[in-house]
Amino acid sequence: MSKSNRSENWRKKIHDIIYEADTPSGKLFDVLLLIVILISILLVMLESVESIESEYAAILNISEWVITILFSIEYILRIISVKNPKTYIFSFYGIIDLLSTIPKYISLFVLGTHSLIAIRALRLLRVFRILKLTRFIGESANFGKALKRSRAKIAVFLSFVIVLCVILGTVMYLVESEQDSGFTSIPRSVYWAIVTLTTVGYGDIAPMTALGQFIASLIMILGYGIIAVPTGIVTSEMTRSEKKLIPNNTQACTNCNEAYHQDNAEYCHKCGHKFGDE
Repeated sequence: MSKSNRSENWRKKIHDIIYEADTPSGKLFDVLLLIVILISILLVMLESVESIESEYAAILNISEWVITILFSIEYILRIISVKNPKTYIFSFYGIIDLLSTIPKYISLFVLGTHSLIAIRALRLLRVFRILKLTRFIGESANFGKALKRSRAKIAVFLSFVIVLCVILGTVMYLVESEQDSGFTSIPRSVYWAIVTLTTVGYGDIAPMTALGQFIASLIMILGYGIIAVPTGIVTSEMTRSEKKLIPNNTQACTNCNEAYHQDNAEYCHKCGHKFGDE
């Protein structure tokens, strides 16, 4: 076997372990990776506790450096195991992997950046690949398309809500301005109307007159109906959309690093690369 063939086989084995979630070795690697990520996040959380940090600072620091080095090695292996490294480096997961690795190095030169290591929590998104939840990813894509199609209706609805809040806030200012109830200006009254209409109800401003309380009661009841409107708009768009087959295949293309393909696919749907033709 030539040196180039051995290099290709070695790179393919690394690719199968790091990128494939369907193989036993790939699933084991991803599970171990998630465990390390959780440990890393736990270390950062513990370090924020002053009593623990003062007593175990050295141990926590060494542990975080070990994890950072492991992530650095993993990041490098991901780059060299694909034919076109840019596809990984500038991909969503590639950027997340880089951002979750560099904070510890930056903390050597810039104080106060160490806590950014908690961004590693974003890497937990890989759990979708491990647990074969690609169908949920497909559903989220359909949801995004439904949101995009209904953006005009939602924009009109939000415009109506904003105008309504301005009107209601102005009315409440006229009713409550003479009272010591917090309605000191129209903008502040509009803020109250938004808080009340969305049923958040901070309670920092409250009407004191009977008329003001009556109007507030109507706004509260109106809020329950308004909250349901965007849900109905998006649901309607999702119902109208055609159902598509959502594959469970998580095979990653070694050429362009595209991760999701139709079941039993022989070619990458993005670049046309034939699977197994390394």
